[in-house]
Amino acid sequence: MERPAPPRTEIRDPIHGAVALDLYEKQVVYHRAVQRLRGIRQLGFSHHPFPGATHTRFIHSLGAMHLAGRAFDQCFRDQPFSSGSRRRALRHCVRLAAVCHDLGHAPYSHAAEFALPPLRALGLRCYAPDAVAGRLDQRAHHEDYTIGVLTQTDLADTIRRTFPFGPEHVAALINPHVVVGDDFFQDGEFDLRPLLSQLISSDLDVDRLDYLVRDSYYTGARYGQIDTNWLVSSLSRHVDEQGRVCLALDERALYAFDDYLVARFHMFLMVYFHQKSVAYEEMLRRHVEEGVAEGGFRLPADFDAYLDTDDAWMWGRLRHDPARFARRICTYRPYKVVFEAHQTAEASALRQRADILQAAEIDVIRTTLRGRMLMAPNPSKPAIYMVSSNSPNGRARRLAEASRTLHGNEAGVTISRLYVAPESLDVAREQLQDVWRPRSLL
Repeated sequence: MERPAPPRTEIRDPIHGAVALDLYEKQVVYHRAVQRLRGIRQLGFSHHPFPGATHTRFIHSLGAMHLAGRAFDQCFRDQPFSSGSRRRALRHCVRLAAVCHDLGHAPYSHAAEFALPPLRALGLRCYAPDAVAGRLDQRAHHEDYTIGVLTQTDLADTIRRTFPFGPEHVAALINPHVVVGDDFFQDGEFDLRPLLSQLISSDLDVDRLDYLVRDSYYTGARYGQIDTNWLVSSLSRHVDEQGRVCLALDERALYAFDDYLVARFHMFLMVYFHQKSVAYEEMLRRHVEEGVAEGGFRLPADFDAYLDTDDAWMWGRLRHDPARFARRICTYRPYKVVFEAHQTAEASALRQRADILQAAEIDVIRTTLRGRMLMAPNPSKPAIYMVSSNSPNGRARRLAEASRTLHGNEAGVTISRLYVAPESLDVAREQLQDVWRPRSLL
């Protein structure tokens, strides 16, 4: 006998309205590992240039879960699953992957990742050994912590006793290196893992479809206003030459996809790469790196201890730390831009200018940020396709080849900057006056 669908509850979201959870999903959403994300800002230090940007990774994760359910329903609207319970299990799995995809983020998101230990220290047991052998002694990524929290804390037990699948199935949709030892994602003759993984991580995933609109709303920047509803309602599936079930987009939404690419690109330039928030991130990075070099600071490798870290935890440490960058962060005295260059050709002069400043005994922070329209191509991963709903033979081609916006824009943009302490700004400008006339993008 199939288990009846459980009653639902709703969480109010300013972006999507009522976000529905059933009683099974609530067991995960209200677990401390997910609730921890209430204490981590989605945009790190972006609330300095954009005071409204105080939203958290928790509400973003709920939004991604909501879109994952909608996207699943759209992609499989005409798919006759082997049973209703089979459909619900796969839908639950992709929604849990969406709400859990950010579990491993460090305090202040990416800025504190420099304090993560080597991957080997985490003792992860669900990766394919060959896939990670080359980076066991390299610094772990936040995604590694996501997989660890999912599979090696009591969150794993919650998932096992609540759903007809395990935490490794959820993790497998977040990271392709996670080994699944059964045919859970198989329904009939097709393996649905490729498409479900693309809903979580791809160039058209629910993560991006949520954070662009959400970040635009909370920062007040209008660049991220995309037609999410039209994009989601235009999703479909396509079986590629290798027999993989892949994500597809109806060709009628091609211009909406182009607008989405441009919106994301401009959000990187004007919001995510903003010079002030980057300054704070770089100061925290320098503080963390100096602490690690002195053996005094590491984020814990133990996953349960890691769940006790968030922005407030980090801020508490910074407030009582006499180190120079900790003091600057806590007293709101960020480094200032003294040089900024765009595109690779101009960025090649960055080292020359940094050397000039260092020769004058001026401390300098050097950054190079790169924004791309799409992820770097990976032949081993399935592509996203554009399909024609009006074509009798189901004509399909790769979405990256169909996009008008991508033609001539594959390289993206590079922004390079040099930062110095505000009290050194005038002297630094004098040192660079023969090679640069001050200008700024932002």
